[in-house]
Amino acid sequence: MTRPDAHKPPDVQITWDGLSWEKWEQELSRAPASYQQDWSYGRALSQLSPTVKILRACVRRADGSVVALAQIVSRPFAMIARFALCTHGPAWIGEVSREEKCATYRALRKTMPLGWPKLLVITPDESREDSAGLKGMSRVMTGDATVLLDLEKSEEQLRAAMDQGWRNRLSKAERAGLVVQKGGLKPAQYRWLLDAEARQRQKRGYRAMPLEMTERWQESKSEAARGDKGAGLAVYRVDSGRDPAAAMLFLIHGQRATYHVGWTSEEGRNTAAHNLILWTAMKDLKARGIRVLDLGGVNTQSGAGIARFKLETGGRVLERAGAYV
Repeated sequence: MTRPDAHKPPDVQITWDGLSWEKWEQELSRAPASYQQDWSYGRALSQLSPTVKILRACVRRADGSVVALAQIVSRPFAMIARFALCTHGPAWIGEVSREEKCATYRALRKTMPLGWPKLLVITPDESREDSAGLKGMSRVMTGDATVLLDLEKSEEQLRAAMDQGWRNRLSKAERAGLVVQKGGLKPAQYRWLLDAEARQRQKRGYRAMPLEMTERWQESKSEAARGDKGAGLAVYRVDSGRDPAAAMLFLIHGQRATYHVGWTSEEGRNTAAHNLILWTAMKDLKARGIRVLDLGGVNTQSGAGIARFKLETGGRVLERAGAYV
């Protein structure tokens, strides 16, 4: 005999904008969440865009344990409406059941503190196969793809997973005697890399996190870490004489790091400097306790070369579920 409450949805409660910055960071550090769910991302975005409103939801069970955190970016739309986007979220904290996910999505849409008319779009940081909690919602856009490296694996396992050609280029860079050094973390020391990335974006026609947010992101992460400039950024570079030959910059957020920008000269390409930089970053970030390295978007059409570089690292390809309303 089925009990009357056998199919009762889980009891979850949402608190909007009730968590302190410190508490948000503490809870989010328990999950390898995307940078779009980091407090510093919302703070930096609102500093650059006065019309943006950041909403932060904390979802709890009846016993007070946290189910999820959801940072939502709201913008005005069509003069009178508000368009709200939860990018690569919510961030699930610990083990969360399908039913709890369903209840969380329903509660977010029902209780979001925006006046009518409003529209909430959610793009989960999980594949369509893993997103059973989205049942009942409508998919309005296909998802993007990224490559995730599991830094909990040993260095031997990480290297063995690489495509043979990728590993050969890495060995070539090692034999060439290239030296990877950590770049300076003062904005003036890495601004040249942002400028180079801006030129690349314009030339190749791709978009990512606005470069002007980088310093504000770092300021926010540093403030949260009581002045530690390395709390939110990591920069690695290879030099040729006095000039840089290649460099990469990563965002650090909790248990996850994300490739942000990279640049290489012709000499850097010829010596496979980026292979050595990424391998060095993988080992360094692993030593720092980072569990997942997100290599960023994969576009096999307009960015085939970059996509191949990422795919051949041996990481797991995540094709996200898409956008849901």
